[in-house]
Amino acid sequence: MTSHPRSGASLVARKVGYSVAVIVNVIMLILVNATPGWRVLPFLTEDFVSLLWLVNLSILASIMVNVAHLAYDAAWFKSVGQIGLTAIGLVAAIRTWQVFPFDFSPYGPWETVTRLMLAIAIFGSVVGIVAELVRLAVHGISLSVRSQTLHR
Repeated sequence: MTSHPRSGASLVARKVGYSVAVIVNVIMLILVNATPGWRVLPFLTEDFVSLLWLVNLSILASIMVNVAHLAYDAAWFKSVGQIGLTAIGLVAAIRTWQVFPFDFSPYGPWETVTRLMLAIAIFGSVVGIVAELVRLAVHGISLSVRSQTLHR
């Protein structure tokens, strides 16, 4: 696993990034759940209500993971957080495909485009989870080898 350089500038930049992500996600949580919230989007149907809990879970999980990264910025910890977030995103994408709370009839071929984007999101999530698991395993192996070398 590649480790992050521990220079002051890159650590500061990462912490700013985590902070911005928290702020943006808090704003998104408010916008989605406040009145009129998601209902302002004319292409979303009332079926979206059945997905709202997954949307909220995804946003809240992102907030929690980014707050955790502010406190602890180890590469292996970031991989674990990313696996969790991607798994939630995968469940949300699959459930969105199943429910498909969109009505694009007045807008043209957007149903096909949206289905394609959901398929790409599902595939990308699976690939992302596998990649992070490999990264985590490689990091664990390198830590184990490093530990054995130090004890000799």
